[in-house]
Parts: sequence; C-alpha cells; structure tokens
Amino acid sequence: MSKTMKAMTYYGENDIRFEERPVPTIIEPTDAVIRVTKTTICGTDLGIWKGKNPEIEAVAREKTGEWKGRILGHEGIGVVEEVGPAVKNFKKGDKVIISCVSRCGSCENCQKQLYAHCRKDGGWIMGYMIDGTQAEYVRTPFADNSLYHLPDSLNTDVAVFLSDALPTGHEIGVQYGQVKPGDVIAIVGAGPVGMGCLLTAQFYSPATMIMVDMDENRLQMAKEMGATHTVNPAKEDAVAKIMEITEGRGVDCAMEAVGLPATWDVCQKVVKEGGHLANVGVHGKPVSFEIERLWIKNITVTTGLVNANTTGMLLKSCEASKLPMDKLATHHFPFSDMEKAYDVFKHAADTKAMKVIIEM
Repeated sequence: MSKTMKAMTYYGENDIRFEERPVPTIIEPTDAVIRVTKTTICGTDLGIWKGKNPEIEAVAREKTGEWKGRILGHEGIGVVEEVGPAVKNFKKGDKVIISCVSRCGSCENCQKQLYAHCRKDGGWIMGYMIDGTQAEYVRTPFADNSLYHLPDSLNTDVAVFLSDALPTGHEIGVQYGQVKPGDVIAIVGAGPVGMGCLLTAQFYSPATMIMVDMDENRLQMAKEMGATHTVNPAKEDAVAKIMEITEGRGVDCAMEAVGLPATWDVCQKVVKEGGHLANVGVHGKPVSFEIERLWIKNITVTTGLVNANTTGMLLKSCEASKLPMDKLATHHFPFSDMEKAYDVFKHAADTKAMKVIIEM
C-alpha cells in the first residue's frame, strides 16, 4: 500500500482541494482501513464547502493545536485493507458498506440505539470530525459496529446510498413521521434524501405521496419512483395545491427535506390535526414556528440526525426490492474527475444531477 493517496480536502469556506494526503493507519484496536471503491457527494459536503460548519477547524485546533484540513465524505463502499487487533467481524479482503455513523455500541446513548450521539467520540464524525471517504483509503472507527458486509447480489450504486441517504430518509422522515398504510404524506424537497423518504415510505403503503420541489426534472423522477402527485412552488402556491389534493384536510405526515425557512413553512401549514411534521433537512437559519396556530392541532414535531439503526434491514430490503433505487445514480465519474463531479453536483438544477457516483 502506498504511503500517500489522492483526497478531496476542505481547508475553509469555499476552499477545497484535490491533493495528495497520507494514507490513514490503524489508531485504535477497533479501527479498520478501507480501500474505497465507490463514494459520492452529499448536500452536507456542499454545506461544509460553503462554510456552514466552521466547528470542523475549531475542534481540530482544540484537539491537536493545528489545522491540516479535513478530507470530506461520509458515504461509500470498499474493500477492507487492514483491521485492528480488536476487530472480529471483518478481515482483509472483505467487501463492505461504510456507514456515515460510527458507534462504539456500549455507551449510554448506543444502548438506546441513539448511535448518532455515541458518547465515545462516535456519531456522525466521518468527513466532519475525522477524515472521510472522498479518498482512496479511509479509516473507520468501531469497525465491527460501523461496517456492513456488501452482498455480491446488491447493486453497488444502491449500496452507496445505504451509507446515508436511504437510512436518513427512512429513519428521520418515514419512521419519525410514523407513516402507516393508507396515509397521505408530503415530502418537501426532492433531493437524494427526499427521494430516500419517497422510496422507503413505500415499504409502509401510504395511499398518497406528494412530492414538492422547484426542479421539474426531479419532480419527473419522483413520479417515476412512485409519487402520486407533484407540486412545483415556482409555478403554483404549494400550500394551496396540497390542500386541494387532500380536499382541505392536509397531510398525515409532512417531511421537510431541504432545511430552509420556506420549506419548513410549507410543512407546518399542511400538516393536519394529529399529524406528524418530520424535519429531515439540515437548517442553518432560524425558522418561524407558528405555535399560536399549531398548539391546538395535537401534532408531533420530530427532528434528528440519522442513527443508522435500520441500515441492516434496508440492506436486505434493497436486495429484494423492485423499487428503482438505482435511478438515483444519475452521474458517474472516475475518481480523477472529483473536482468535475463537485461542479456537476453543485449545479444540479442545470446538470440534472441527483446523485453523483465517484468510482476508483
């Protein structure tokens, strides 16, 4: 194994570089080093690039006294290159799915399956608090609990979505929104995670699935993936249209999958009495919560960071499912074109990109 590798590294707001970096090594006995074979770009990576998470540098300086940049990425698949002496479930040569959440499995929060908040320096750390998957190799903490064996029968593009997009949509949108057979649901935001909400909601047989987005290409894709109705706020009043579709009743579950005040506002205006508002999007600005109107409606509002506690179940479902999950992979690039891949994903409305897959 070489001592250096190529990686996409964040150095500060609007400053990412495709550069040579040291290959990661085993630090803790529970670590594994993975040779990445496929990775992708998440909207969260774009947010980091734009300076949305300055704490990355602050924490690094606090821990080490210096800042050497952060390799981005928290999704991917690969082959085990090396394991620490405490790793029991994986060995060199195993094909694996890398979870976006690292978990010790033994702390107070892990005992509650609240893996996103692992108290032993776990949770969502990859590509954030530690170097991530947009590189030729990545170190995975708590390997026994944070990797999944990749079946030969599973489409490898779909396997990449199991790192984050599908579990996030399923857990924070569908499960927290308590979607049930016969429900009417609205998903505001037809990006990769919103599509994850749409696809995994179908495991629970809702009667009506309304997708809301300003991108006509994504709305068309949503129809192909099972949405019964689409609404474009750029062309019509989204709230009025949803109320028309639901004959004035509103929806049993509204999933906010963007992270903007405007999309939050649509959700809080269309959820009906006794319904659920499941916030999936990452918000960077305050929103107005109309408690004066909503307190009387007996609604449930949930938020969250994915725990990846349903990844194993989703893996099996994806193996057996006829849902067109592979259609989310709209663009493929070789790893050497990582910078071009970022440009295409950043301008998704123009390039019609949903999820870009980077192959080693």
